[in-house]
Amino acid sequence: MSSEIENLDRLDVVVNEEDYIRYLENKIKTLENERKNLLLKLNYYRSELDKLLASPLIEAIVENVLQDGKVVVKSSTGPTLVVTVSDSVDKSKIVPGARVALNQRGSTIVEVLPEYVDALVQSMEVIEKPSVKYEDIGGLSEQIRELREVVELPLKNPELFQEVGIEPPKGVLLYGPPGCGKTMLAKAVASEAGATFISIVGSELVQKFIGEGARIVRELFAYARRKAPAIIFIDEIDAIAAKRIDIGTSGEREVQRTLMQLLAELDGFKPLDRIKVIAATNRIDILDPAILRPGRLDRLIEVPLPDLNGRLEILRIHTRRMKLDSDVDLKAIAKATQGFSGAELKAVVTEAGYNAIRENRKVVSMSDFQRAVEKVKSKKQYRRVDEFSPEVKDKGEYVKYVYQ
Repeated sequence: MSSEIENLDRLDVVVNEEDYIRYLENKIKTLENERKNLLLKLNYYRSELDKLLASPLIEAIVENVLQDGKVVVKSSTGPTLVVTVSDSVDKSKIVPGARVALNQRGSTIVEVLPEYVDALVQSMEVIEKPSVKYEDIGGLSEQIRELREVVELPLKNPELFQEVGIEPPKGVLLYGPPGCGKTMLAKAVASEAGATFISIVGSELVQKFIGEGARIVRELFAYARRKAPAIIFIDEIDAIAAKRIDIGTSGEREVQRTLMQLLAELDGFKPLDRIKVIAATNRIDILDPAILRPGRLDRLIEVPLPDLNGRLEILRIHTRRMKLDSDVDLKAIAKATQGFSGAELKAVVTEAGYNAIRENRKVVSMSDFQRAVEKVKSKKQYRRVDEFSPEVKDKGEYVKYVYQ
């Protein structure tokens, strides 16, 4: 001890024996804390090493619970097994259909797994609601009224239908030419219905492997039941719901299997409860009659090209934040755009704004709109025969559309 004090004296530190003892006690505490931290790290690395060396568990589905307490499970590796249940597992959760984990030998259930949700299905849920409101949609007041009656009213006030003694419609089909507001109507419903909104495009259900499309449809509706009240929006439903034919490729037969699963979900043994289905298409003429019958997509709502008042309303909506010159006559523009869809009217407004920007103006004039109308018309030269001339039988041809 005297030598250590002498060392301290050489460092020009004046201490007595009590100070030195206090110094050693503090040093012991510091070393003990460091030892604890090292033990924590050691235990962490041991646990990580155990995880890396641990044998994987086997996933299985419970098929039946026997009277002697053993369980019949369908293993993910293939065979059906009769296994026991570990005492650490809550046996009340061992029910047919439950997902469980077996030990490496596959002889004992060691854990009950949570319900599985396909990542593709889970990603279909719209978390951030669209900003589209009903007042942002012009010329479709009657369609909005019908949609709210079929979708919103049963979800928000189901007791009304119970008192009247009728079953509310299960689904609605929006059909009409492209660009007339079908998807915007669905966005408005998603924004204002106050329900879980699940959006999917029909082509997403067309899968490469046999049975995958039908499985996704099953999991889609199962997920919607867990999230109820919910709305399922299927855009471009004609991708999977086209008329079935006797002769076709293996790919077409797989699409038909997916359609049959969709039909079963819409009107099968499992009730939809508080789930509504909205589908959209611009080719209602090729849809299978089975999906259009009452009990599946009960209500068919046409979303046509806007009339004069509708075009005027759409123009007012798209120009409400624009700086318009005093000579701008929206009614004259509406008359000049006969046959335009809502999307094309929006393109006219956007092009008029570009015309003003090119000339370094912040105010849009009537001449800007006139040039915009002519430009959109020049790109709108060809239309489908079945869209404008239903009397022509040869579908798929294209004819020049004459503007009035």
